[in-house]
Amino acid sequence: MSTVFVSGASGFIASHTVQQLLDQGYTVIGSVRSESKGEALVKALKGNKKFSYVIVSNIADAGAFDEVLKSHPEISAFLHIASPFRMNVTDPEKETLIPAIQGTKNVLESIQKYAPQITRVVITSSDCAARENDDRNPSITLDESVWSKATYESSKDHPVLAYLGSKPLAEKLAWDFVKTEKPKFELVTVLPSYTFGPQIDDSLISPTLNQSSQVLETMLYSNPDSKLQHHTGSFIDVRDAARAHLVALTSKEAPNHRLILSSSRFTSQSVYDILSKKYPQLNTYKGEPESDVAEIATFQKLDYSKTKQILGFEYIPLQKTVVDTVDQILRVRA
Repeated sequence: MSTVFVSGASGFIASHTVQQLLDQGYTVIGSVRSESKGEALVKALKGNKKFSYVIVSNIADAGAFDEVLKSHPEISAFLHIASPFRMNVTDPEKETLIPAIQGTKNVLESIQKYAPQITRVVITSSDCAARENDDRNPSITLDESVWSKATYESSKDHPVLAYLGSKPLAEKLAWDFVKTEKPKFELVTVLPSYTFGPQIDDSLISPTLNQSSQVLETMLYSNPDSKLQHHTGSFIDVRDAARAHLVALTSKEAPNHRLILSSSRFTSQSVYDILSKKYPQLNTYKGEPESDVAEIATFQKLDYSKTKQILGFEYIPLQKTVVDTVDQILRVRA
């Protein structure tokens, strides 16, 4: 099997992708921001000899991936999953927008210059790159052709807007690069929605989980008097997100497509109802049971049939995702 490079290998989706690649027999080289993150991933992967890591402390640095690509001519594909996803930033432009956009540019330029043997590049975007502004309009149908209207100027001054803008801006840069530079590699982008699910190993349940996992953990440790943020949108299980990256890597139909991942629509109430039913002993926040159905009916419609046809597998439902995640957190936190 060939060698695949995965940027941001210690991240939530990336670590699952690395594990699935290894399970399929690939050799994987991953970039991480620090030795501690690399060693934690090595431990979680049970010391699999087909995995190694390199440290790229800042993907926005010029030539950040030059040396690893020069040093590893055996790399035949590149999965660029690294991108900042933190809301507690003090400088949204510097900490979110620039790394996402410049990091993607660095990857593509390094491959073009130093890795002509790479035949497939997969870039992780987000379903927020494929949204219309009016979320609550059921007469609108979203599909793979829709693009966010976010601009650099509209995104640079607020942490949430910076994240929502970083994804379409970085993804557009990638598609424009392919159009203008005509590289030897084929491009696929993967656009996950809210990504929930367990970590690849209990050892990765650290004091602070990744942003999307924190959403579920906050609900899990709520009580009837909690004041919680209300989340709405689409969700995908992290294991399906990783699986989609493998299809993007290998499918003959995937190149030149945006694969948008949505198992189902949900609201926070959807999760509260699962927690209440499956874990009644926890006395979590109850909200207004089953009110999610009426709220979801006000959302835009989704038609990601092209994606489903290319992927060719059924998604994990929300209940299994929540239960698997909660069981792991309770097991480790107990």
